[in-house]
Amino acid sequence: MTGQKATNELRVAIAGLGSIGSKIATALDHGIEGLMLSAVAVRDPAKHQAYLGGLRHQPQILPIDQLGEVADIVVECAPSSQLRAIVEPAVKRGRCAVVVSVGGLLDNFDLIDLARAKGGRILVPTGALIGLDAVNAAALGTIHSVKMVTRKPIDGLRGAPFIVQNNIDIDNLREPLKLFEGSARDAAKGFPANVNVAVALSLAGIGPDRTQIQVWADPTVTRNVHRIEVEADSARFSMGIENIPSENPKTGMITALSVIALLRKQRATLSVGT
Repeated sequence: MTGQKATNELRVAIAGLGSIGSKIATALDHGIEGLMLSAVAVRDPAKHQAYLGGLRHQPQILPIDQLGEVADIVVECAPSSQLRAIVEPAVKRGRCAVVVSVGGLLDNFDLIDLARAKGGRILVPTGALIGLDAVNAAALGTIHSVKMVTRKPIDGLRGAPFIVQNNIDIDNLREPLKLFEGSARDAAKGFPANVNVAVALSLAGIGPDRTQIQVWADPTVTRNVHRIEVEADSARFSMGIENIPSENPKTGMITALSVIALLRKQRATLSVGT
């Protein structure tokens, strides 16, 4: 089955087999209507040998820039620094790229023009956020403001560039500490592994410069907590979600499930939501 394409089946390749990529690969291997796992790209194939050997259908292991040669959809599940190396070759071939590290798009926005010119697509899954459908709809009218407050456990924030650069000690916190307040664009630079949700929210709504976000280190929470308030001419609404962290404390379990849900929509007979 490796590298072969059944009638009307979409081939899916995954770049990165961490906590998100491995769950997506397993779901594809177990079966998603109209889809098949064709290839993966990993930095250290030997590290993932046991996992890959347990799959029912063996995908090809390829360099990230070759995934688009054997796939219709390339799913990026890697650090944001690798986003361009994964997405650019895919959309150049007119493929669809699913972007998990959406914060990395802000520094590579020309990829959208490239995808348009080459007939490719860039899809951003809902990820750890609810209500993007409502924000997308409200954006067809006028959105006046979008505000988001993110509270994270200490483990999920360690090593963030903003914390390192400002020499902030979060390990000994006994009460919540507001680390950052500003635009989603600036937040993405300071917390590239933590605020992909804010960037997705901004792209659905009024953009990364007008979307405002607070980032809190909170020793009193065990989940990634997001609260969003939107003021628009069509509606005023607020959203809240508390995501359980995955094996990677920077990432919620629901992120992988969101990508799987997006992939299911590609060939689903019934698709709910815009």
